[in-house]
Amino acid sequence: MQRRLTFSMIKPDAVRANHIGSILAMIEQADFSIQAMVMLQLNHPVAERFYDIHVHRPFYKELCAFIASGPIVAMVLEKENAVVDFRKLMGATNPAEAAAGTIRALFATSIDHNAIHGSDTDTTAAGEISFFFAGREFV
Repeated sequence: MQRRLTFSMIKPDAVRANHIGSILAMIEQADFSIQAMVMLQLNHPVAERFYDIHVHRPFYKELCAFIASGPIVAMVLEKENAVVDFRKLMGATNPAEAAAGTIRALFATSIDHNAIHGSDTDTTAAGEISFFFAGREFV
């Protein structure tokens, strides 16, 4: 089976709560290889561009404000079945519904502050990776 890439972002709530190391440990223990990683703070216009797929949803403005509210950690992860396996590791968007032992079950505080983002398809992953990283930034 071919190794694939996916995109992940540790969100401002988890960064503020000092969960970066614990989340990275879970990612590595699940056999993901970190191919690129950067910590940065998005300004509001960049947050709006990143989440433009949700522009017509009622939560769009709050989502953009939240993601621009503090530093994030953006990552490119590699593994066989990367997208599917990472979504399992993250857990359900609503941490109250997330399986025990998943990132969101352990570190999220609400559906709005759910600690981490992960791509939902290979196509989305490719777009999200190119949004944050140039090829020269990969290991």
